[in-house]
Amino acid sequence: MLKDITIGQYFPGKSPIHRMDSRVKLVLTIAFIVMLFLAGNIYSLIVGIIFTIGSYLISSIPFRMILKSVKPIVPIIVFTSLLNLFFIRSGVVLWEWKFLKITEGGVNTASFMTIRIICLIVGSSLLTYTTSPIDLTDGIERLLSPLKIIKLPVHELAMMMTIALRFIPTLIEETDKIIQAQKARGADMETGSIIKRAKSLIPVLIPLFVSSFRRAEELALAMECRCYHGGEGRTRMKQLKMHLVDLFAVLIVAAFIAGVVAVNSIT
Repeated sequence: MLKDITIGQYFPGKSPIHRMDSRVKLVLTIAFIVMLFLAGNIYSLIVGIIFTIGSYLISSIPFRMILKSVKPIVPIIVFTSLLNLFFIRSGVVLWEWKFLKITEGGVNTASFMTIRIICLIVGSSLLTYTTSPIDLTDGIERLLSPLKIIKLPVHELAMMMTIALRFIPTLIEETDKIIQAQKARGADMETGSIIKRAKSLIPVLIPLFVSSFRRAEELALAMECRCYHGGEGRTRMKQLKMHLVDLFAVLIVAAFIAGVVAVNSIT
């Protein structure tokens, strides 16, 4: 399960989405999330599904990455679906047993929420799949630059956010190595009660915390040795510039948002 978590990973490529300005991709990701929440029914949500599938086809990200990004959130999807399925009581009753009841409204709401969550996770993951950590840092810093007026440390904030995102795959890999090492020593983490399983995680959490603090100390020492002093007087080798592909992307997203609003009004 840990190896299936792809949050924070970057897959190099030469697709139009890879070549887009990181600032535009950040803004369009937010617009995509807004588009999903604007969808008021399954028909308008289909517009968001088409946009998500089209984006992945253009980016040339392997289909297995989509499955990996969804697999870790399956428990959340199932839990959310069951809540909507049994607690929404509107519409025709389709099945009933004692206090449990499934209605037409519950089925529609559960299906709608499941599709929305999957699109939200899959579509948002495309940002880190197609944007390198350095470009992501520069994009966040440029978008937050107006906050420098109120003395907010924008560069440091963007750096912390990107480092945290970048270290997620590293910590996941480290956790998997520790779990395999503990299993090789005879640790049983898959059987027993919930309390027993929780106690079996203690030998994993302690070395993981130690490793995390050691990595943080090594990173801080490396930055200090390179005379890192934050964003003051800092220059960039690659300057962010918007191109024609960014304009096309903005127009396409705007058209899809308009399509969602139009379908909502029609249906």
